[in-house]
Amino acid sequence: MTDYRELCSQLEGFAAEEGGYVPLLSNASALLFLTMEKINWAGFYLTGKGERKDTLILGPFQGKPACIRIPYGKGVCGTAAESGRVQRVPDVHAFPGHIACDCDSRSEIVIPILRNGHVVGVLDIDSPVEDRFSEEDEKGLGAFVRVLEQYICFD
Repeated sequence: MTDYRELCSQLEGFAAEEGGYVPLLSNASALLFLTMEKINWAGFYLTGKGERKDTLILGPFQGKPACIRIPYGKGVCGTAAESGRVQRVPDVHAFPGHIACDCDSRSEIVIPILRNGHVVGVLDIDSPVEDRFSEEDEKGLGAFVRVLEQYICFD
């Protein structure tokens, strides 16, 4: 079982040491990948700028190579970004429009990252196990993202 309080505490330690979003998100994805059981991908997609405001772009992650761009409204990540709501999907193959970056993934959870009320990215975690993510995971990962929201600045 994942100790989300400890993860949040470790993340705050990294945030206090380094204010840049790339190092912080890199360490955040490593923390999740190393401590969560039965996952095969943990990382971030960030909102595009300029002409690509409606596209997520691959950010720091741990796992197999991934899709580089995901349009808002497409797949689990794009749906989370467009709606601003957590997407906890027990069976990704049953999700309409699922984007299969890794054919081993069976379930997924995506938490939007907000800045001033706007989605600036998403935390994406995949598992090779169906129905891997619980309500407790959703709450714990939500708290983890709230820590990130306090520290990251994309300016």
